[in-house]
Amino acid sequence: MKLLLDFVIGLAAGILSGFGIGGGSLLILYLVFVLEMPQFAAAGVNLLYFLFCAPPALVSHLKNRLIDLRTAAVCIAAGIPASLAAAFAAAQIDVNALRRVFGIFLLFIGLGELFSKK
Repeated sequence: MKLLLDFVIGLAAGILSGFGIGGGSLLILYLVFVLEMPQFAAAGVNLLYFLFCAPPALVSHLKNRLIDLRTAAVCIAAGIPASLAAAFAAAQIDVNALRRVFGIFLLFIGLGELFSKK
């Protein structure tokens, strides 16, 4: 039964990731709080998971012309060095502090989405 629940959670996270809704963030929360996986291990699983979810979503979004290629190039150029720097910094920070910061970050993002006017 637990394996079926893990499968359903993974499937739901994949579907949400494909829509660009943040399934990876939900997957990390599930791994850390339900399965009690260490934060770094959960982040690693999420990165591996992303490798399989991102390509089909990217193809679909490119096909439907939903990506501004110039903006994407700028984001990629800025994102690669920033993610490397953040990974090195995260390795030096206490796991409990990372959890708190990540939780606060998700709270603000969620509240922003909940109360934003679109």
